[in-house]
Amino acid sequence: MSRQDSAPRLDPQAAPQDDPAAVDPIWSRMRDEAEQLAASEPFMASMAHSVVLHHPSLEAALSYRLAQKLSSPEMSPLLMREMADRAYAETPLMGCAGRADIRAVFERDPACHRMIQPLLYFKGFLAVQSYRLAHWHWTTGRRDMALFIQMRCSEVFGVDIHPGARIGQGIMIDHAHSIVIGETAVVGDDVSMLHSVTLGGTGKEGGDRHPKIGDGVLIGAGAKVLGNIRVGECSRIAAGSVVLKDVPPCKTVAGIPAKIVGDAGCDRPALSMDHGVRFGEAAKDIVPDC
Repeated sequence: MSRQDSAPRLDPQAAPQDDPAAVDPIWSRMRDEAEQLAASEPFMASMAHSVVLHHPSLEAALSYRLAQKLSSPEMSPLLMREMADRAYAETPLMGCAGRADIRAVFERDPACHRMIQPLLYFKGFLAVQSYRLAHWHWTTGRRDMALFIQMRCSEVFGVDIHPGARIGQGIMIDHAHSIVIGETAVVGDDVSMLHSVTLGGTGKEGGDRHPKIGDGVLIGAGAKVLGNIRVGECSRIAAGSVVLKDVPPCKTVAGIPAKIVGDAGCDRPALSMDHGVRFGEAAKDIVPDC
C-alpha cells in the first residue's frame, strides 16, 4: 500500500456526519496516533496530551502549538493563542490549508511515518503555519503584528517568509533550514522545496519583484529563484541552481544561471520528489522517469 493510499481523504459529502473520523479523518488519525504515543512512550505522554489530545480540533491544536513556539518575553503564549484562535475562526481556509500541508508532508517526506509528526517535530510544517498566521494579520491590516510573527518564525525555525507573500496549500518544505521567501512572491498549490531555497529579488527596487511559482513545482536544495519571473507549473529546479529567467511548464532547469536541460520527467514532480538529473546525449536520457 502506498503512502497516498494509506492517507485519509477528506470527503465530507460521502461520509456520515455523525462519524468524527469520517468528517475529519486527518484529525481523527492524529488523535489515534497521539494516544498510541502516550501509551508507548510515557515520557512523551504529557506532550501528546498538551499538543493534541486536549484540543477538540486541528485548528485548536495548531493555535496552541504556534502560541507555544512563537511566544516571547514581549508576547505571552496566552496573547498569541488568542490571536491565533481568532484567525482560525475567521478564516476556515487556514485550517483546510493546514490539513493539506500535513498530508503533503506525510505523502512526500520518507522520514514522516505518522501524521502527528509534522505538528510535533517538523519545523518546515510549523514555519508554513506560522506564515499563514502572519499573512492573516498582514491582510487584515495588523502589519506590525505580522512582522513580529515573521521575526519569531525566523528566530525559532530558521525560516524567513514575508507575511505579504501568497502561498497555496499542500506545501512541503523538507528540512526547511534557511528558507527565504520575499514579500511579493507567489507560490502555488502542491509545491515542494528543500532547505536553503531563496525566492528573492535582484536588487533594492520596490514593487512586484519576487518570483511566481506555479502549482506542482519541485525546488531542489540551495536553489535561488530571483526576480519577478515565472516558473511554470509542474517544473523542476535542480539543487543549487540560480534561476534568473522564466521557466516554461513541465521542464527541468539546472545550472548557474539555470538553463532548460529537459522535460520534468513526470506529471507532478513535486509529488514524486525525484531530484535526479542525468545528462546524456539524447534528450530522453536527461531526466529519469518518475
